[in-house]
Amino acid sequence: MDRQTTGSYAETMPVEPQPSSTPSSIPFDASRIGAAAVYCSDGRFGEQVDELLVKTLKLPRYDRLAVPGGAACLAGHFAAYREEEGVSEQLRFLIEVHEIRSVVLIAHEACAYYTEWLHVPPTQLEARQREDLSKAIRHVKRFGIDIDVAAFFARRRGDRISFDRVDV
Repeated sequence: MDRQTTGSYAETMPVEPQPSSTPSSIPFDASRIGAAAVYCSDGRFGEQVDELLVKTLKLPRYDRLAVPGGAACLAGHFAAYREEEGVSEQLRFLIEVHEIRSVVLIAHEACAYYTEWLHVPPTQLEARQREDLSKAIRHVKRFGIDIDVAAFFARRRGDRISFDRVDV
């Protein structure tokens, strides 16, 4: 979360008591589609990521791996070694057990994981993220020769998010 624009989370989002059980209005569909996405857990991009994956790429019910920095942890950063091990194992599990054949990697502009955790200067941020997406694509492809991997870079354009495809 961007600390400069939001202040304290507790100040902006009061916690309301929730009922002990809340039924979903959406029916459950047990079929799998064989797709997963790895993206940053920054909630400001969540609905737009869902729109890209479900409506544009036609991947309903995709498996989600939302972690700080998204695919950054699959790019071989020393500072992200533990995250890389964890996400790699989780993704390997999904590929095997859920028969994943398509993986989508998404990075977004102004990612705090890069600036705060990896200490990437803002002037080098997007170039590093695009380089990391390329590295992450190669990392994921090592899980299986028949895995299709696509990457996108998300940026704000006014009050909308635009997803640029990243080619390797």
